[in-house]
Amino acid sequence: MIRKSARQALSAKQAVLVNIAAVAAAIAASMMIMLFMGMNPLTVYGKIISGSLGSAYRFRETVNKAIPLTVLSLGTGIAFKMKFWNIGAEGQFYMGAFGATWAVMLFPEMPAPVLIPLMTAAGFAFGGLFALIPAALKIKWGASETLVTLMLNYIAQKWVGYLQYGPWRDPKGNGFPRIARFDSNAILPNVCGIHIGWIITIVLAVLLFFLLSKTKFGYEVSVIGESLETAKYAGINVRRTMIFAVIISGGLCGLAGMMQASAIENSLTDNMSNGLGFTAVITTWLSQLNPLVMIAVSFLFSMLLQGGSFLQSSMQIPASMAQILQGIIIFFVLGSEFFVKYRISFSKRTVLEKNTGKPLSDGGIQK
Repeated sequence: MIRKSARQALSAKQAVLVNIAAVAAAIAASMMIMLFMGMNPLTVYGKIISGSLGSAYRFRETVNKAIPLTVLSLGTGIAFKMKFWNIGAEGQFYMGAFGATWAVMLFPEMPAPVLIPLMTAAGFAFGGLFALIPAALKIKWGASETLVTLMLNYIAQKWVGYLQYGPWRDPKGNGFPRIARFDSNAILPNVCGIHIGWIITIVLAVLLFFLLSKTKFGYEVSVIGESLETAKYAGINVRRTMIFAVIISGGLCGLAGMMQASAIENSLTDNMSNGLGFTAVITTWLSQLNPLVMIAVSFLFSMLLQGGSFLQSSMQIPASMAQILQGIIIFFVLGSEFFVKYRISFSKRTVLEKNTGKPLSDGGIQK
C-alpha cells in the first residue's frame, strides 16, 4: 500500500533546501529535453548566461526586465500572503501605465519634479482601484478572485488597445497605431546607466518586508492567510485588512506599469508587459512570499528571458525555449510542495485489511 500522511511543518531552512532541490531537478530534466532535441545543454546554458550578462548592454536589458518583474512579484506576494489569489497583476500593470499616461496627457508641460510623482501616484491609484474590483466582489458575494482577476487582465489590455487604436492614437504616427511618446519631463532619470526604478524596487522590497514582518498590519495579513475564522475570533477587521492589502497589491503592480511606460516604452502600448504579470506568479511562489528573495528570483528569471532572446539569434533556437525552462521549473517546484506537506510511506496490507477492506491504525500495519 502507498499511504499519504501529513508531515510536520518544515523549518525555513528545510523549505529552502527542498526548493533548491526542486530547481536542481528541473535543470536536470531540462537538460534531458535539450539532449533529446539534439542540443548541448552546457552550450545552451552558457549562451543564456552570456546573452544576459555578457556585456554592459545585455546586463542593462536584464535589469530592465527584472525591475517590473520584481515589483509585480511584490504586489502579487502581499495578496498571496493573505491567500487572496491575485492572478490579475497583468491587468493592474496596464491600468497603472494607463493612469500614468493620462497624467502626462493632462499636464504635458508640468516640470519633471512634479509630473513624475504625479504619474507615480496615478499609476499606484489606478492599479489599486482595479484590484479592488475582485476584492469587493469577493467580500460582497464570495466571488472567486482567481477567476475575476484573470478575466480583468484581458479587459485592461483591450482597454489600452482601444485607446491606442482610437481616441489616443497619435496623428503624427505616419499611419502606425501608436500613442504619442512622452517628452523628457515624463521619463524617469537614469542612475548608473539604468533608470532609477532599480533603486525604487530595492526600497519597495525592504519596506514591504518590514511591513509584513514587523507591523500589526502584516501580522493581520498573515493570520487571515492562515485561518479566516481565527482572524475573526482574534478581533481582526477582516474586511478592512483585505481591502488595504489588495489596494497595496494592485497599486504595486500599477507602479510597475508606470515605470515600464515612463522609462522603457516612453509611451503606452497594448503589448508592453510581454506576459510579465503571469511570470510574476511563478517568481512570487518560488520566493516563498519573501520580498527580499523576490529580488534575486526575479533577476534569475529575467536572465532566462533575456538569454532566451539571445538564443534565438545566436543558435537559431526559438526564444520559447526559455519559456519551456520556466514551465519545467514551476512544475518541479509545485510538485515539491506536496512533499513539503505530506509524507509517503509504503506498507503491506494485513489479512484483516484484505477481508474487511478497511485500513487498520498505523500500529496494526506491517511496514
